[in-house]
Amino acid sequence: MSTSTALQGRTALVTGATSGIGRAVAQNLARQGATVVLHGRDRARGEALVKEIAADGGTARFVAADLADAEDTLRLAAEAGAVDILVNSAGLYEFAPTAASDVASFDRQVAVNTRAPFLLVGALAPGMAERGRGSIVIVGSSAARMPAPVGAAYGASKAGAEVLTRYWATEFGASGVRVNTVSPGPVRTEGTQAMLGEHIAMLDKANARGRAGDPDEIAEVVSFLVGPASSYVNGAVLFADGGELSALPS
Repeated sequence: MSTSTALQGRTALVTGATSGIGRAVAQNLARQGATVVLHGRDRARGEALVKEIAADGGTARFVAADLADAEDTLRLAAEAGAVDILVNSAGLYEFAPTAASDVASFDRQVAVNTRAPFLLVGALAPGMAERGRGSIVIVGSSAARMPAPVGAAYGASKAGAEVLTRYWATEFGASGVRVNTVSPGPVRTEGTQAMLGEHIAMLDKANARGRAGDPDEIAEVVSFLVGPASSYVNGAVLFADGGELSALPS
C-alpha cells in the first residue's frame, strides 16, 4: 500500500529503475503516490518491477531504452510523455587507468552519465516549465570530487552532470522547475558488488560512518528533493556520502 500521498497526481520518470539506487527511488516515489515510468534495458526485470509496485498499491509502467543511443534516449522521453519529476539515476562506470581505457569506453560513460540527462532535460523540462512546476534530480557521485587512481572518465562524466545541474537551475528556476543533484558516496548495489566482488568490504572503510550506504537511504534524499519540503532548494549538490568528502582538506 502507498505510505504517503505527497506526490499524488504526479508522474515521475526514473532512469536506471531496474536495479540499485534507481530501483529504490522508483519504489519510494510510487509509495508516495506518484505514477512512475520505469526505465531500464532489461524488459523482464522492468515488467517484474511494475508488478511489484502494483502489488504494493502503486502505479508504474516500463519503457525499455538504451541511453548510450541518443535517438533511443529521445524516444524514451517521448514515450514517457508529460512528467512532473525526472530522476536521472542510470549510470555507467568502467573503472580503469586512463592509459588502459579506450575511446569507446570514454564515449559510453559520457553518453549515459552526461549526454542522456542533457537530452532528457531538453525534451522534458520545457513542458514542466509551461505547466509551472517540476523537479529534476541527477544522481551524481562523490567520484566527481574524490579523485582515485582509476575511473577518470567516470568522474569527469559525473562532474559534468553537476555543472549541468547549476545551469539548468538557472535556466528553468524562474518557471517553477527545480534541478538538483544528489551525490552518493559508496553504496552497496548489484553494480558495486559485480565490480568489487570479494573486495566489497572496502566500501565500509570509505567514509566517516564506517559503512557503505544503502540504496533506500539515497532514495529518501531523492524523495526530499522532488517533494514539497525542498521547495526552496534549487541548483544544489546534496552529498549523501556518509562523510566521505569530510576527509578532503578544506
